[in-house]
Amino acid sequence: MSKRYDTTKQWYAIHTYSGYEEKVAESIRQRADSLDMKDKIFQVLVPKEKMIEIKNGKRKVVEKKIFQGYVLVQMKLTEDAWYIVRNTPSVTGFVGTGIEPTPVGTDEIEKIMKRMGREEPKHKMDYNVGDIVNIVDGPFKGFDGAINEIDEQKGKLKVLVNMFGRETPVELDSLQVKKV
Repeated sequence: MSKRYDTTKQWYAIHTYSGYEEKVAESIRQRADSLDMKDKIFQVLVPKEKMIEIKNGKRKVVEKKIFQGYVLVQMKLTEDAWYIVRNTPSVTGFVGTGIEPTPVGTDEIEKIMKRMGREEPKHKMDYNVGDIVNIVDGPFKGFDGAINEIDEQKGKLKVLVNMFGRETPVELDSLQVKKV
């Protein structure tokens, strides 16, 4: 095998079966422990971010995987460390060119870490600009309008409501409308 091993500590992306990310991460951690590889396999992450979902009219903060089917491993790419990670159940391979794992860039890792540590959860809204919605709450209850703007960070929508033959923009919370 003509693999170029790299003994510098770097992050690598590992492809797994979707839905097995947590299990794979835990398996790699346990294997690193039991096989005394803590000096070569350092951190194992399943990148997640907090999102706000609305179910049955209630807001709920949930953690969503940023990359479905991927786990990040910070390791020194030695032959034995590569072998342990590669042969973990449900791992389909390293991300890279051909059989050569490619380290994830530092700037990319910083972006992922920043996204994971974000305190303000994003609102998960199933709306698009142009959608027609019915206002179900507030002073404009009963009116229909077209979504003009979406602010996912605040969970707000700007809806154009037709009043007296004119379109009037109304700012609403995403809980105050439903799709028509």
